[in-house]
Amino acid sequence: MPQRFDLIVFDWDGTLVDSARNIVHALQAASADAGWEPPSDQSARGVIGLGLKEAMHALFPVIDETQTQVLIERYRAHYFTHDHEISLFEGVREAVLELEARGFLLGVATGKGRNGLNRSLECTSLKPHFHASRCADECFSKPHPQMLHELMDELGVTPERTLMVGDTPYDLQMAQNAGVAGLGAAYGAQPLENLLPHAPLACFDSFTKLHQWLITSA
Repeated sequence: MPQRFDLIVFDWDGTLVDSARNIVHALQAASADAGWEPPSDQSARGVIGLGLKEAMHALFPVIDETQTQVLIERYRAHYFTHDHEISLFEGVREAVLELEARGFLLGVATGKGRNGLNRSLECTSLKPHFHASRCADECFSKPHPQMLHELMDELGVTPERTLMVGDTPYDLQMAQNAGVAGLGAAYGAQPLENLLPHAPLACFDSFTKLHQWLITSA
């Protein structure tokens, strides 16, 4: 079967890396440190995928810039204390190597900051296998399409040959805004019913199933 896509762009947290629980805990701990009522698990999961600044404002709409920075600093302190414990979803390493070997260009578009993504890429030893990446502190936050536009420009790929894979509505909305196809990872931060309204080509309840679709249909 002819290759349908040239570029596959992955979200990071909740799509390739099983980090949603750690993010929720760090958001709740940071809120308590700053004197705010910690968000529920559901509310905290609901902002995963946004840039940190946008996530804090979504959780606490009345905070000013100083309070926002305090929350971000406390979040980073809690998250980085435990980020070495975070693991790839089963089969991710093998899938990335196989997709690269099959000639796909691979990218990352994430709500993480650049320092955080670089640290994660080094810890997982996946850095050499991704051709380009964009982070929330370099671009507008999802669902703005800037990350995808810049990745496509850098790698010389058109929207119709690009696929975005993510576990939140923000990922799939970004794909729609950029005019590219999307796949839903319903095993991550958000459930299937939150992904389906954003027109993914398909959704999967495990990375193994997502990997199989990429091999047979991408």
